[in-house]
Amino acid sequence: MSILLTPTAHARVRRFMEADASALGLRFGVKRTGCSGWGYVVDMARERRPDDTVFEQDGVAIHVDAASLPLVDGTEIDFAKKGLGEEFVFRNPNMAAECGCGESFTTDAERA
Repeated sequence: MSILLTPTAHARVRRFMEADASALGLRFGVKRTGCSGWGYVVDMARERRPDDTVFEQDGVAIHVDAASLPLVDGTEIDFAKKGLGEEFVFRNPNMAAECGCGESFTTDAERA
């Protein structure tokens, strides 16, 4: 099991952590949303929850709840500039399909 931050995403999360003394690291997971089913949730982790799996990468803790972990295991998180904005970008090996607008995804297990 793993979640990996690219160097660009790692640097961005470190800047967020430096600006927020209460941050323990990154919280990464999913929630039901959109037309395909799952949308990513990214926030600063301010507490360790009982069902969290925590991945450590060069001083950055990535907290993933138990319900999200099977859907995001193996994901690489990047941070990219797109047009005038910036956003986290996800390369998730569990994703089988994505909605047209890119807001949500589904897995093979859900399509069966």
